[in-house]
Amino acid sequence: MSDTAAGTRSDTVATAMGDTAAGARSDTAAVTRPSIRFDRRHLPLAVTIGLFVVMFGAGSILFDGFFSLQVFLNFFIDNAFLAITAIGMTFVILSGGIDLSVGSVIALTTMVSASLVEKHGYSPSVVIPLVLAMGAGIGLVMGVVIQYFEVQAFIVTLAGMFLARGLCYLISIDSITITHPFYVDVSSRRIPFLFDTSITWNVIIALTLFAAAVYLAHYTRFGRTVYAIGGSEQSAMLMGLPVPRTKVLVYTLSGFCSALAGVAFTFYMVSGYALHAGGMEMDAIAAVVIGGTLLTGGFGTVFGTLFGVLILGTIQTLITFEGTLSSWWTKIVVGLLLLVSCLFQRLFDRRSLGVKREG
Repeated sequence: MSDTAAGTRSDTVATAMGDTAAGARSDTAAVTRPSIRFDRRHLPLAVTIGLFVVMFGAGSILFDGFFSLQVFLNFFIDNAFLAITAIGMTFVILSGGIDLSVGSVIALTTMVSASLVEKHGYSPSVVIPLVLAMGAGIGLVMGVVIQYFEVQAFIVTLAGMFLARGLCYLISIDSITITHPFYVDVSSRRIPFLFDTSITWNVIIALTLFAAAVYLAHYTRFGRTVYAIGGSEQSAMLMGLPVPRTKVLVYTLSGFCSALAGVAFTFYMVSGYALHAGGMEMDAIAAVVIGGTLLTGGFGTVFGTLFGVLILGTIQTLITFEGTLSSWWTKIVVGLLLLVSCLFQRLFDRRSLGVKREG
């Protein structure tokens, strides 16, 4: 009897130990073999990055000297003011709005800067903060009209576009060349980079703003509220989010970014002119949409916008390297890319809705 009981106990212990070992092995297997799933929300950004890689790779194969770090950095140098504008536009579109005044605010910034520095002798240390405040003020007024007077953003910003461009012509109908040593030095100075390459101060301004925008969009209450408003303004209101204040701040931020882009444009051109940045608002919208931000709002990233700007820069550079095509082909290609992006966004939106309904 005792031997039988002992044998039974030993079998039970052995079985328990075997089960424990099997469980440990299964847990280890679960840890060592995690499942990798691709988040569908990252698909537009992945497509944008992939498109840039393909275009840059094609240029590297077709043209000698295209595949170089300096050519890549030139994308930033020649489009820094567009990147700054597009960052502000990203927040506007994420909130479900639009801002058509950005190009005219850039031109107004260059005209006010050139006039105050050249004709009135003001110091750049006074002029630059002044024009930045001016741009933010224009955005603030438009935001207040949009939010509290319930006028469509398209109409309000269109009025802002005409107003700012008209003020440029009141200042001067001619181009004003800036000869102040500060602007000339910033425009011509090259900052050494890796492998005997260089960048400009405009690139540093754009990348600094980009880093601040990423933090603002993804790590602050303001950014989360912007996404919520773009997803559903009514739901954001029901959640108790500060919708009116945030919408006003979004257009204020866009106006500030436009003025900052105007400062960068002044450094780039060393002049003020009423026709500067003509059509820049469309380029900014194109960069944002190609970068994967939905025009209906609520979905997109500042990171994608940066790649949208790089794609536009790549198109310009490819046409320049080709040498026989008109510069107007840039607009044609951008238009086709914009159309394809909108169709892709529509397809992505439908699939997302299909997934939600199945869930």
